[in-house]
Amino acid sequence: MTDVIRRKIDQARVPLVDGAPGADRGWRLALARAARDTMALDLEVRRMTVTRASLTEVMETAPDRVLVALLDGPEGGLGVLLLSTEVTAALIEMQTLGRLAPQPPAARKPTRIDAAMVAGVIDAALAGLEDALLDEADLCWAGGFRYASFLEEMRPLTLLLEEDVYRVLRAEVALRAPPSATMGPDKPPPPPRIGEVVLVLPAAGRGERPVAATAPEVASAPQFAQDLSAQVLQVDARLEAVIGRLTLPLRHVMALQPGEVLALPQAGLDNVVLETPAGRPVAFARLGQHRGMRAVKLAEAYGGRGAMATPAAPPRPVDPPGVEADLRVAS
Repeated sequence: MTDVIRRKIDQARVPLVDGAPGADRGWRLALARAARDTMALDLEVRRMTVTRASLTEVMETAPDRVLVALLDGPEGGLGVLLLSTEVTAALIEMQTLGRLAPQPPAARKPTRIDAAMVAGVIDAALAGLEDALLDEADLCWAGGFRYASFLEEMRPLTLLLEEDVYRVLRAEVALRAPPSATMGPDKPPPPPRIGEVVLVLPAAGRGERPVAATAPEVASAPQFAQDLSAQVLQVDARLEAVIGRLTLPLRHVMALQPGEVLALPQAGLDNVVLETPAGRPVAFARLGQHRGMRAVKLAEAYGGRGAMATPAAPPRPVDPPGVEADLRVAS
């Protein structure tokens, strides 16, 4: 019932710009340009559908042996781009052979190397979609996404994606190599590769809204306030991600040797605390990965966990006998 009501609201909503193509036409153009500019491939979108679906529905209708690319978006939003084996194979062949093989290769499970080779095409298509929607309402949910990482299968999506409803842009595409990349003048070009490209993004938009949607109060703000805001936002604010703390006697610290393992009490990847250099806690976060680098995802502001808002300090170890005497001698 909720999905039906949302669809009726979307149909009744007046677009920001008359005649705006929307995300469907923008995604068609973005895919074609990305394939042409990065791979010298002619891409034709034969069919495009834009629907709302749950994550379970997306996983049930995904093509077999699909390449799963995790996308990073505005305000921590996560999306997914799925490439069928036919599309992935065509992109790989153009980079390795410079042409499409006469016969499609045997279906196989995509690898991390495959994902690295097509990441540039994915980012180019997503950037093209964002450029096509600069003046349209769809920008708030379809803009700002880029390639983040590769997943070997779809099952981890149930743990990574947290939204209830997603917008699904399912495109059936035909990929052809240009005449210059065929086998030769006497041989006909290979048949087009037919496959699917499925873009899955959170239905609730978290990105920037186009200029036409900006509130009049914001658009008419004094220039002084805008300049001051620009200066303030350029100031660096350093935060430290604390996974755990350990207190040891000085004697133990001085006797540490390479290879020793120190246990961190109450440490957890899902219980990271962001602190200022002065030690003031700001927020809780989870440790993860973003484009091959360590990253943290904000969970909630400090103080939002009630009695657990202040992490318990680890117990202070008791110095072994003789430590105080050693310190007095050293001083």
